[in-house]
Parts: sequence; structure tokens; C-alpha cells
Amino acid sequence: MAVAAAQKNREMFAIKKSYSIENGYPSRRRSLVDDARFETIVVKQTKQTVLDEARVKANDSSLENSVPQAQEQHPQVDELPCKPEETVSSDAQDEEKDAGLTEEEVVLQNAASESPEAEKEVVRAAVVVRLRDGMGSLGRILKAVETFHGTVAHLESRQSRSEGVMFDVLIKVDMARVNLLQLIRSLRQTSSFGSVSLLAENNVSVKAPWFPKHASELDNCNHLMTKYEPDLDMNHPGFADQVYRARRKEIAEIAFSYKYGDPIPHIEYTETENKTWSAVFTRVKELMQKHACSEYIAVFRKLEDEKIFVQERIPQLQEMSDFLRKSTGFTLRPAAGLLTARDFLASLSFRIFQSTQYVRHINSPYHTPEPDCIHELLGHMPLLADPSFAQFSQEIGLASLGASDEEIEKLSTVYWFTVEFGLCKENNEVKAYGAGLLSAYGELLHAISDKPEHRPFDPASTAVQPYQDQEYQPIYYVAESFEDAKEKFRRWVSTMSRPFEVRFNPHTERVEVLDSVEKLDTLISQMNTEILHLTNAIAKLRQPFC
Repeated sequence: MAVAAAQKNREMFAIKKSYSIENGYPSRRRSLVDDARFETIVVKQTKQTVLDEARVKANDSSLENSVPQAQEQHPQVDELPCKPEETVSSDAQDEEKDAGLTEEEVVLQNAASESPEAEKEVVRAAVVVRLRDGMGSLGRILKAVETFHGTVAHLESRQSRSEGVMFDVLIKVDMARVNLLQLIRSLRQTSSFGSVSLLAENNVSVKAPWFPKHASELDNCNHLMTKYEPDLDMNHPGFADQVYRARRKEIAEIAFSYKYGDPIPHIEYTETENKTWSAVFTRVKELMQKHACSEYIAVFRKLEDEKIFVQERIPQLQEMSDFLRKSTGFTLRPAAGLLTARDFLASLSFRIFQSTQYVRHINSPYHTPEPDCIHELLGHMPLLADPSFAQFSQEIGLASLGASDEEIEKLSTVYWFTVEFGLCKENNEVKAYGAGLLSAYGELLHAISDKPEHRPFDPASTAVQPYQDQEYQPIYYVAESFEDAKEKFRRWVSTMSRPFEVRFNPHTERVEVLDSVEKLDTLISQMNTEILHLTNAIAKLRQPFC
């Protein structure tokens, strides 16, 4: 029951609108950056609507009606030992009672309202209390926790940087949800506390977006941007083709029914679809020798040697996934269409690439307004089989987990100017490694010409660079190498506001949040073992031959 309630409250802030032109999304060429920006707007609108509704509801209901059980069982804060001057006026209390709901409390209150069991469910929450009068006020906090039948699990303090406040106290408590709400409201009625903030429930920050911790949870990461669906977009090449639209629906349904652990469904491609592939494949192969980076060319040839890349037929995702797993540990997962930026980036954390299986319309073989399997297979797959590039892709994914909406937009922009439209230096020549360039020859020829501006790759400036989505881009970013790009990216990510670090454990296929000393000790122990193996290997290589 508690798990279901928590899941529902996470979904409360999820995107509830279709990302289609009917709901305000501009019908333009596909852009992951614009997707992220539109997603940010919708999330903000949805959050504000939820918060406004909750606050109106709170204003319409008196405090004694909202949590009668807690008030009947426990005294108010006025009954706690305190100096008369420490208690705020009744008018201030009424104002606090009306306007004091934060996003965190909305989540908590909605979780408590699910059922009587959820209301009484004991949760662990972190509360930060800022003390105006020094540590002498700490006793009042502990007394309040005891009054509302809570247990202190952890307590720490530090000197505050806030003006007019002496100390910040972090206290983790185990307490019933309904009593936790009462505790926070009660503490706020005392003037000796500068502020009282609820940070977390069940050790998960309620302000941070939910993100998958295991690859199986990607089953929940399939929110689609429907702006370019052929059924909705009049500018789509297949809008007037009923046969094509039916085919797209058929393949989309196959992807929607896919679950973690299933074999990737086999698609029997038609003669028309294979003909479209053949035209693009031939063109890419002609251009790659001169304009693609060496890593792309090397893997492309390997795929030809293994008969995965052949001109006559479209490769199946399963055979490509098997190839990637052997090369870099990446695997594929079928997607029904263009995913939201947050969901797509999250999958990269697990070295999983969500790939479409449908094919662009035959009338537009060299350009598609959305991702299709030709773009994914010819553009993305060869470099996902390169160890350095695969690592870079995963690090972008890991940086997105728990990131704010604004940071998702910046990460999407970095992804757009690197993985999709990135250039790199090779023997003093500029080569393409972006999938959007390698599968769209018109923009490829433009990108390597002297018409656009080439700037050195710098994540901080790249992340805020406006993207040109009507014509070819006027600006491209050139990396010195994949290793150089990774190092710069790591330094930039360290400045993000996310209050925790994550790592991917390849043995358990889980993302671990490094938020405790115990987890860090375990990681350090594992790293020490790896360093020992490396040291031994170096020592053996340095030994002279007998």
C-alpha cells in the first residue's frame, strides 16, 4: 500500500499532457532540445496546478478537520514549554496555516490522504530547522518529535550561513505521515526557529524527480512526444498515407507491449522499407570514408564483416543489440516513438539505447522529422560499439538522473551538439561523429564546409547555445577527442545542483545513489581491489624477459 501511494505521488508531478501540436507543441523539425524545453513548461504548469489545488483545499478546510486524529491525540505546540515571547500571534498562525504548504508537504499530504493505512504509515523524513537563538532551542525540537510519537534516527548541526540564524539542524525522524505534517506546522509556530523545511520522505528527496534505479524500471520510462506522429502532424510525409499510418501503429503497439527481459520483437520489413534502407545505406557508405571519424568507420566495417550491415535488408534490433553487448555492454530496447528527453537520457545510464523499429516514409528517404530505425542503426549504433563513446553516452545519462527540469534542458542541448551533431578533430581535419550528421548527408556536407562556425567544445557554453531547428545549424562544436570531451563534461557536471552522486553497478544493473558513508566505504573497497590488480599488472609488464 505504501509503495503504491508513493508511486502515485511521484506520478502526480508527471507529464499529463500529450506532446502534440494540439496541446501547443510547435510542428517543427525534430529537436531533443525543444522537447526538453516544452517538457519543462508542461511540468511547471502541471506542478503549479497541483499546488494551487492543494492550497485551495487546505484553505477551505480547517486544520482540525484536515488532521483530527493527530490533534486529538497530541497537544499543540503552545502546550510545549516555551517562553511567551517565542510564540507568534494568532494572525500569523492563521496566515501560516493558510499559506504554509510547500511542494514537499503537498506530496506528503496527498500520500497521507490515499487511505487510513497510508495516513498512519511510518515514514522516514529529513527536516531542516534553522535556529535563531542557538542550540538552546534544540530541546524544543526533540520534545516536539516525542510529542508527535516520532523517533529520531539521525541529528546533526552546523553553523548557518543565513542572516539572523545561528545554526542549521538536520534531523531525520521516523513518524506517521499525518503526525509529520503536524510536527512541521507546530515547529513553524515558534519564532525562535528561522524556518522549517521538509526535505525527504523514505530517504528520497521529494523535490528531485523520480528516476529509475534498475533497468527493469525503464518499463515506466516510455512517455512519448507525439508532435510528429503521422496521425497528428499534417506536415509528416506519411500523413496522407493510410497504409503507412497503419504500419506505424502496428510497430508502435509491439514496442508498447515490450517489457524488461523480453527478446526484442522481430519485425518483418516490407520490400518498400528495405528499399528505403538501401538508398540511405548506399549514400552513407559513400560519404563516410571522407567525412566520418575513424571510430565510426572501424565499427561500420566490423558490422559489414558480421553481415549485420548489408545493403539488401534492415538489421534486426536483436542482432544489433547482441553485437553492442559484446563490444561495449550497451543493449537496445524498442521504443514506440520519440521519447521525452528525461526518459531517453535515463536509459543511457544503464547502457541501454531506446531505439525505434519503424521506417521513415519512402517519399522522404534522406530526411525524417523524427527518429526512425535507419537513423538509429546507421547514425548511433556504430559509435555505441566504441568503448570511449559508449562511456561518454552513459555519463550523460547518469548526469540526468534526478536533475532539475532546467538541467535536463541543458543536458539535452549538450547531447544535441555532441551525440547528434558533434564534430571532432582527427589528423588536423574535422570529422563527424554525430548521428544526425552521419544519417543526413545534406547537413553533413554543410557541417564540414566553411559555411558554419566551428567552436571548441565547452559544455558550459554548449549547454546554453540556442539550437537552429528551421535550417542547417550555423554553429557546430568540435571536440579535440572523445577523451577530452569526457573530461570537460565531467568537470561541468560536477557544478550541477543535484545534491547527490550516482554510479552504475554493472554487476547488479542498478544505479546506486552515493548518499551514505557505508555506500562510499563499499565503493572505496571495490576501487582499492581494482587498483591492486592494475598495480600488479603494471609490475608484471615491467619485469624483464627471462
